[in-house]
Amino acid sequence: MLTNNGRKLAITLVGLSTLALGACATKGDVEKAQATADQALQQAQLANQQAQSASQQAQQAQAAASRGFQESLRK
Repeated sequence: MLTNNGRKLAITLVGLSTLALGACATKGDVEKAQATADQALQQAQLANQQAQSASQQAQQAQAAASRGFQESLRK
């Protein structure tokens, strides 16, 4: 049977081992995380391009509507 100090030491070692193992990332883990981040970046860039395109189309539509409104006022 472990003494009080022995139990504390065992619990401390188990806790430290768990922390050490949990904090270690394998090369595969890092590569997977990087690939996921790269994919997310590509998707964000594509979404940004689509948003910019939509904004340009909205501006063109607004300009066309404004021109149409101005022409209707002249009549």
